[in-house]
Amino acid sequence: MIFSISGVETHPLIPFFVAFIASFFTSMGGVSGAFLLLPFQISFLGYTAPSVSATNQVFNVIAIPSGVYRYIKEGRMLWPLTWAVIIGTLPGVFIGAWVRIKYLPDPKNFKLFVGLVLCYIGLRLLVDVIKTNRRPRLSGGTQKIQAQHTVKIIKSSIRRVTFNYEGEEYRFSPLVIYVICFFVGIIGGIYGIGGGSIVAPFFVAIVGLPVYIVAGAALMGTFITSIAGVVFFQYLSMIYTNMTVAPDWMLGALFGFGGIFGMYLGARTQKYVPARTIKSILCCCVLFVAIRYIVGYF
Repeated sequence: MIFSISGVETHPLIPFFVAFIASFFTSMGGVSGAFLLLPFQISFLGYTAPSVSATNQVFNVIAIPSGVYRYIKEGRMLWPLTWAVIIGTLPGVFIGAWVRIKYLPDPKNFKLFVGLVLCYIGLRLLVDVIKTNRRPRLSGGTQKIQAQHTVKIIKSSIRRVTFNYEGEEYRFSPLVIYVICFFVGIIGGIYGIGGGSIVAPFFVAIVGLPVYIVAGAALMGTFITSIAGVVFFQYLSMIYTNMTVAPDWMLGALFGFGGIFGMYLGARTQKYVPARTIKSILCCCVLFVAIRYIVGYF
């Protein structure tokens, strides 16, 4: 099958299953899987036009709601953090989309940028994996697990949010999150992954928030900012008519349908998988691609 916009020629089941597998594992850590799908499209499908970033965001728009639904249903969506991510990353995504088209249309330079972003994510995860305490997890029935993994907000204001999770108290400053997410949104807009995916490892490794809580907020932030990104790329396609800027909707949809099932199952099983295992899987995948792209540039 040939996709007219991107020019990619591949069997339609390949994007579906690749997205399913990537989303299943990455969604456990609050990452949609888009950061792995973009290197797959560039290296294996030969899709290097600027519109590959927009196509990646189409995947996010279609796939993420299933994972978000599970986190909301199970009471693991920390809404103050979610809104901080959305408000912070949204302006940056528009700037990032413009930078991608204006300054990074060359596939070689874009690969280097992708490699550096992935290297940052991977190193942050690696540090956190090393520091993670191996705490024993409860193995009771469904009711016991459900109660254990429910987040309870103690205090919420624009200056400080305090919440309880698994018997421990955590806190963060929304103002700090806004600033961080603005710059993350620019990077995410360039890369085509929304922004929430990049900030999830930062929340875990630097801010010190539990991965089981960060995941839902990061995915929701990625979903909202990806919608904005897709719309903006579509608009920019009317301005930059000399290059392929608009997303390949058909290819993005195939990735998205695979992601729907992968994210739902990943979000559903996340609470049964040790945080150290989740982070280790993400770390290995990210660093492998990052090293390959950086070395390949030189």
